[in-house]
Amino acid sequence: MGKQLLFSLGRPFSPFYGALMRMRESCYQRGVLKVTHFPLPVISVGNLTLGGTGKTPMVQHLARLLVEHGFKPAVVSRGYGGTSKELVNIVSNGKQIGLSAELIGDEPRLLAETLPGVPVLTGRFRKFPAARAVELGADVLLLDDGFQHMAVARSLDLVLFSADYLAGNSRIFPGGDLREPVSALHRGSAFILTGVHDDNRDRCDRFAALLQERFPGKKVFTTNCLPTGYVLRDGNDRFVELKEKPRELEKAFAFCGIARPESFQATLDQCGITPLDFLSFKDHHVYSDLDLRRIRDCLRRDNASCLVTTEKDMVKLGQADFGLPLYGVRVGVQAEDAFNDMILTAVRARSTEKSSA
Repeated sequence: MGKQLLFSLGRPFSPFYGALMRMRESCYQRGVLKVTHFPLPVISVGNLTLGGTGKTPMVQHLARLLVEHGFKPAVVSRGYGGTSKELVNIVSNGKQIGLSAELIGDEPRLLAETLPGVPVLTGRFRKFPAARAVELGADVLLLDDGFQHMAVARSLDLVLFSADYLAGNSRIFPGGDLREPVSALHRGSAFILTGVHDDNRDRCDRFAALLQERFPGKKVFTTNCLPTGYVLRDGNDRFVELKEKPRELEKAFAFCGIARPESFQATLDQCGITPLDFLSFKDHHVYSDLDLRRIRDCLRRDNASCLVTTEKDMVKLGQADFGLPLYGVRVGVQAEDAFNDMILTAVRARSTEKSSA
């Protein structure tokens, strides 16, 4: 695939919207719009494109990496899709989970479910939940979906690209897949291509080379997201980790409501699961009674033994009763050692600056 076809960096489209986004960035850089600084390391995980790029698995990976090395991270998110209007929502204080996915969004609830000991907070203006996280004892802040949220200063700005979609058509929304102009990537500290595997590796390598050519000095890393196990939703709407693959999955009905449903299909393939049928909904879908009846009808039609979905979907289903076990596939990020070392080095350096200040 040619250079222009692969990544036509800076191709003009929606000039007014692009100019507006550049003006907004300039206002933050010049101090017209206020940037809040916190005296601890702040890592933003975000993207330039619309749709799924693996931000949630990356936040999980970073939180677990930091905990493993003695840090006390907290996750701060806007809580997209949640109904709460509060300035600060404590989804989890690190010990107890107190808010529903309907109230604070499916991704923050998933992060709280899967990161025991790590506080998760949401709020439209992230400086408020960030300040509360510091009060709870956090020594590192992880900003979920934070690349466009420039009101909080960060030590690292990680920009993720899906290996299968890269920069899409390189045009700005609404005519394309970009949230802001390609030039915004100069703010990034490093670029991460997610979901890299043998079939797309050559294309990703060419894309990485183009990124480094356009933005010299920025590191590019690759990661893959692999299934790590299975969970079962119990009667209290909590996840129970399973030690072995359930035999019932041989006759499973599969469904999901995520940005890239084909990525879940690929995960099922990796697990050796061939579902009787597959039903997909839009990203952040709120399951209605009609949806649940539709799923139950599919179960009866297919004579399924169980259901399988993503963990993100499991947190949205509450205590919906399908009359059959509901399983989720747990996935984890497989990252290069060099990437993990970069994260830890940056956090330690910022922590040292704080202690010597």
